[in-house]
Amino acid sequence: MRAVKVAVVTSGEGVAHDADLPLIAEALRADGLAARAVAWDDPRTSWDGFDLAVIRSTWDYAERIGEFLAWADATAGATRLWNPAPVVRWNSDKRYLADLAARGVRVVPTRFLEPGGPYGEADFDRPGGVVVKPAVSAGARDTARYEPGRHADAARHARMLLDRGRTVMVQPYLRRVQEGERALVFLGGAYSHAIRKGPLLTEAGVIDNFRVAHPGVTAYQPTDAELRTAREALAAVPAPGAPVFARVDLALGGDGEPVVMELELIEPNLFLRYAPQGPRRFAEAVRAAAPVEAAG
Repeated sequence: MRAVKVAVVTSGEGVAHDADLPLIAEALRADGLAARAVAWDDPRTSWDGFDLAVIRSTWDYAERIGEFLAWADATAGATRLWNPAPVVRWNSDKRYLADLAARGVRVVPTRFLEPGGPYGEADFDRPGGVVVKPAVSAGARDTARYEPGRHADAARHARMLLDRGRTVMVQPYLRRVQEGERALVFLGGAYSHAIRKGPLLTEAGVIDNFRVAHPGVTAYQPTDAELRTAREALAAVPAPGAPVFARVDLALGGDGEPVVMELELIEPNLFLRYAPQGPRRFAEAVRAAAPVEAAG
């Protein structure tokens, strides 16, 4: 019998900037797993040489979505992939928010505009302003917020994305996001830890694809309502079992109740530096998803 071989799947950007990566590798090895960081698009990799592939920091996937989803399907045919390829495909397009809402989960109200479909400036005229972003994106790329009365500017932003064949999301701007976004991390289906971070869209009407993705991160203790909302979102994921890892991003709506902004199941930053037990919990979740034993 040999140690279970685990590919910690990353990217060139992940190797350079993923602060969780060394913590994860160390925790997996301490748990007796043979872990190695591998870029998802490295053509030299034989994925069937691993017993398990765990997606972590494939941070360029949204810009190469077709290629990435094809990789996920192929890799799932060669080894165990976590999170599973169908979950990855579902979570890669933020139209999943409509699925969550249909199952009774409180989410940011979202209007989806399809290329070639109808829309008008009235779709962008909200009392508190709107946020416009593509349905397939990461790190708030090609995203901006617009103040009330600037609906013509918001419509131009949407038209730019639609003309490129991209589905567009229009959401009300939640003013209480100024109090911070909450990110709740779940490992092996169980709550692990949370952080709070500052708002991203600090300047109205500006598309800034080089903004800091997670400003002002601090450890955070979620409320009972936040934990309940996060668990409801995870329960609505179309999968037979709990994901190995998940991050549920929340903000407060106008009534002070939490709403889901995003449910991250592909490559979320897990902020393990802010949770002393986080790396160990991650390793335990991976161990539970790994084959019972490895031959050869």
